[in-house]
Amino acid sequence: MSKFDVSSPNFNWSELGFSYRQTNCHIIYKFKGGQWDKGELVSEPYLPIHIAATTLHYGQNCFDGLKAFRMKDGKVRVFRPQANGERIIQSCEYCMMAPPTIEMFLDGIKRVIKANIEYVPPYGSGASLYIRPVLFGTQAKVGVSSSDEFAFIIFVTPVSDYYKGGMSNPVRSLIMANSDRAAPYGSGHVKIGGNYVATVRSSYLAKKRGYPILLFLDSATKTYIEEFTTSNFFALTPCDSRGKRHYVTPKSHSILNSVTNMSLEQIAKEILGWEVERRRINISEVEEGKFNEIAACGTAVVITPVGEIDREIIKEDGNIDIEKNIIGDGTTVGSGLIDLYQTLIHIQNGEIEDPFEWMWPTNGIEAEN
Repeated sequence: MSKFDVSSPNFNWSELGFSYRQTNCHIIYKFKGGQWDKGELVSEPYLPIHIAATTLHYGQNCFDGLKAFRMKDGKVRVFRPQANGERIIQSCEYCMMAPPTIEMFLDGIKRVIKANIEYVPPYGSGASLYIRPVLFGTQAKVGVSSSDEFAFIIFVTPVSDYYKGGMSNPVRSLIMANSDRAAPYGSGHVKIGGNYVATVRSSYLAKKRGYPILLFLDSATKTYIEEFTTSNFFALTPCDSRGKRHYVTPKSHSILNSVTNMSLEQIAKEILGWEVERRRINISEVEEGKFNEIAACGTAVVITPVGEIDREIIKEDGNIDIEKNIIGDGTTVGSGLIDLYQTLIHIQNGEIEDPFEWMWPTNGIEAEN
């Protein structure tokens, strides 16, 4: 696979989209004999792996996603990598895999960015360098048990806004009656491949019907909101007499702890002065119109406004009715979502102060001499 050429002075970074592009190299660490090696930069994007590796048969793997930005001061920094490192450690521990240390995680990120520095989009382009860490079992095993050998890879690829121009117009979301994302005490809280492939078919069917994203309720009672297909759920209440809102997001064992959601919560509380609630959210609160802005949030999209949530209701005769719930006016991006989005993007681009010291490292990342 040939490297993606970004050398033209007229290269249009904003047209990249969210797709894989081959860069100079990735970094791979290998765990064997009870310890990790020092890691190696590798240009070949293909990996030889045993046909009986545990990742292929039993899904023993996890991954994460984060971004690096060329900021207004010209330096390259990564958004909250320590939080992603902590999350991949949690995923590894759940899947009985040897986790990287935070120091190893950060070292790998810095080394792979340095080696691919020309692929970090310029400031003001609306693009960033997407970073994908993935860790998996490589030992050959036929019986169901954990591998004793692992590979940890970090690759990077330049991406532009998931939606051209930033946030999309509000999208339609569907709650399917016969589709669950995760069991109440299953693996929904960790970032593993199995959680995503479980929604591929239902997402495909929903998109054919005009719904870009699915919303899932808890699988036990079908009462409480969990999360969207690949993103956390949050909702805003209308402004009160003081111009303040409530930022409300679900509390559940079976949803992923989104770094983007955590960041938006902190912005809402400490910069915008809103109340933040992380609690169980009954779907009836949406049906009763208690929220005038709802969105999905995650690393790739940042914020996706949701203008309509439709719910399948199975009738006694087995037929399905659709219950429609319009959010706000259904077509306009609300001012609360705009405030959250712009504040986060401005911090990531270095256009306003970073009061939480999210951007790492302070001195930036530079190419190897």
